[in-house]
Amino acid sequence: MKIAIAGASGRAGSRITAELARRGHTVTAIARNPEKIAALPNVTARKGDVLDQAGLAALWAGHDAAISSVHFLDSDPVRLIGAARDSRVGRYLVVGGAGSLEVAPGVRLVTTPNFPAQYKAEAEKGGAFLDLLRQEKDLNWTFLSPSALFVEGERTGKFRLGTDQLLIDPAGKSWISFEDFAVALADEIERPAYPHRRFTVGY
Repeated sequence: MKIAIAGASGRAGSRITAELARRGHTVTAIARNPEKIAALPNVTARKGDVLDQAGLAALWAGHDAAISSVHFLDSDPVRLIGAARDSRVGRYLVVGGAGSLEVAPGVRLVTTPNFPAQYKAEAEKGGAFLDLLRQEKDLNWTFLSPSALFVEGERTGKFRLGTDQLLIDPAGKSWISFEDFAVALADEIERPAYPHRRFTVGY
C-alpha cells in the first residue's frame, strides 16, 4: 500500500514508519525537518508542515492511508481533519492519547485526581480531537490510543486490544511500547477492524 505519515521523525512516528517499511509498504514520511527521518527501503522523506492544510493535503493525496503522529498542542485538529478530507485519502489514522480513555463508565483518565498536571493540556486536546472525528460522517478515520505509559521498548507483537477503556496489565500497570503500538497500527491498516472508531492497545 501507499501510506503517508505526518510526524515521521517523532518517537512514535519513526517506529510506525519503520514498521510499515518492514512490511513492504511504500511510505511517504513527512516532517518539518526531513533530514531527521531515518533512511529506509521504500521510504521517501518529504518536508511538510501540519499547520498547512493545503500543503499537507497535497502530500497525502494519492495514498491509500494517511497517518497523523503529531503532538496535539503543536497542531490543529481542524486543519488535520480538513487535510485528510481534502486529500481524498482512503483512510485517516491518528496516533491518539490515553487521556480520553475511560477508567470507569463516563470517566476519562484525564479527569482523575492523579493525572499528571504537565500532560493535562495535551491530553485534553487529544480528547477534543477524538470528539471532532466522531462528528465526521464521510471521512474513514481511526484513532488509536496508547496505554497510559507510552515508552521506548521492544517489538514483541504480543499485546491486547480494547476500545474505550484503559487497559491495565495483571500487575496494575498500563503501558505499551512505541514498537508494539506501531505493530497494532500497521495491523489495522492491513486488516481494518475499527473504521470510524477509537481503539486502544496495551499489555
